[in-house]
Amino acid sequence: MKFNTKETEEKMTKSVSVYESNLSTIRASQANAAVVSKVMFEYYGAATKLVDMASVAVTDPKTLTITPYDRSTLKAMVKAILTSDVGITPQDDGSVIRLIFPPLTEEHRRGLGKQIQKMGEEARVAIRNIRRDANDDIKKQKKDGLMTEDEQKAGEKAVQDLTDRYIKMIDGITSKKEKEIMQI
Repeated sequence: MKFNTKETEEKMTKSVSVYESNLSTIRASQANAAVVSKVMFEYYGAATKLVDMASVAVTDPKTLTITPYDRSTLKAMVKAILTSDVGITPQDDGSVIRLIFPPLTEEHRRGLGKQIQKMGEEARVAIRNIRRDANDDIKKQKKDGLMTEDEQKAGEKAVQDLTDRYIKMIDGITSKKEKEIMQI
C-alpha cells in the first residue's frame, strides 16, 4: 500500500496560507487594509471584526480610510484600533477614520525584519511538525503490516520532498517580505 501524501500536502498548503495571512498584517510604511483585518471591537455586546462593519480603503500610499456602515460604531472602532497592535493613532472626523502611515525608521525596519524571520521560523516548524506526523503515520502503517519496507522508504521520501518544497516556499515568501520592508 502506497502512502497518500495528499492530506500532508493540504496541511502544508494551509500552513503557508496562514503564514502569508500573518505576514500581511505587518505594516510596511505603506497603507495596507490587511493591518486592520484582525481588529475586533464590541458591537451590541459581541466581538465583531472591524472589516465586517466598515468599508476599508487605501486612499493614497500612506493613508487608509475606514468608513463605518453604522456611524454609532465609530468611537468603538477608534478605541479598538488604539488598543490593537496596529501601532498607528487613528484620526476621526466624526464619520471617517483615517490611519496615516508614518515612514519607517531604520531601527523599526530591522525590528520588523526580525519579526518576519521569527514568523518564518514558526512556519518552518509547523511544516516540520506536519512531516513528523506523516512519518509517524507511515511507521505505524509499516508496523501494522499495511506496507512494505520499500513502500515505507518511498513514503518517507515523498514526505521529505514535500517538506523541502514547502520550506523553500516559506523562505521565498520571507525573503520577499524582508526586501519589501527594507526598500521602503
